[in-house]
Amino acid sequence: MKIAIIEDEVGITNFLKQGLEEEQYTVFTANDGEKGLALIQQSKPDLILLDWMLPKISGIEVCKKVRLTDSKTPIIFLTARDTVQDTIEGLKSGANDYIKKPFSFEELLARISVYFREENEPVQLTLGPIILNRQKHQVFVDEREVSLTQREFELLDFLMKNKGTVCSRTMIIEEVWNIHFEYDSGVIDVFMNSIRKKLNLQKDQEFIKTVRGIGYIAND
Repeated sequence: MKIAIIEDEVGITNFLKQGLEEEQYTVFTANDGEKGLALIQQSKPDLILLDWMLPKISGIEVCKKVRLTDSKTPIIFLTARDTVQDTIEGLKSGANDYIKKPFSFEELLARISVYFREENEPVQLTLGPIILNRQKHQVFVDEREVSLTQREFELLDFLMKNKGTVCSRTMIIEEVWNIHFEYDSGVIDVFMNSIRKKLNLQKDQEFIKTVRGIGYIAND
C-alpha cells in the first residue's frame, strides 16, 4: 500500500516515513502544497497524510483540489489546529479524518488501518427510492443521480448499512469520522442537512429520521 506524506516539518516527515516503511508501507513525501499535489498525481497513493499549514498551497486547498478529481482516496489531516470550526472546515474540504499534533504513532497506525480493511459488504444498498452504489460511488433517487461529497456519501452509506437501527451520534462520529475522543457531534447535523437537501425527497418520504437526543435512523 502506498502512502503520501505532505508535511513541511522535516523531523515529523522522517519519523513517519521510517515508521510506516517498517510497517511495510511504500512512502512518498513532499514538503509543500505545490509539490504535494504533483506527488499525488504522479504516485497515485492509497492514502494521504496531509499537514494543514503548508508553504505555497495550504493543506485545505490541497485537499479541495484533490477532491475535484478523486473522491475516494482517504485523506487524514495532521494538524495542531483543533477548534470545532477548524475541524468542520477540514472535514468539509473533503478530508476523511483529523488527528491533532502531537499524536502517538500507534494511534496513527490504527487510523490508517481502518481504510485498508477488507470489507465483505454488498456493493449496492437501497432505502426507499434511494440507491447507493459503493463500487461506483454513486447515489440515485428515482433514477436521478445525486452528487454527494466524500463525507456525505460515507454518512449516508453508514445509515443505510444500519437500516432499522438507531445510530447514536457517538457511533456515527467513531465509525464514519474515525474519531475516538470527546467531540462536538453537531457537525453531523451540518452534513445531514446537506444530504437531505440534495436528496430532495417529498415530505412524506422521511426515510432518514432524527431521533431526538440520540442520533438518526434510516427506515423504508
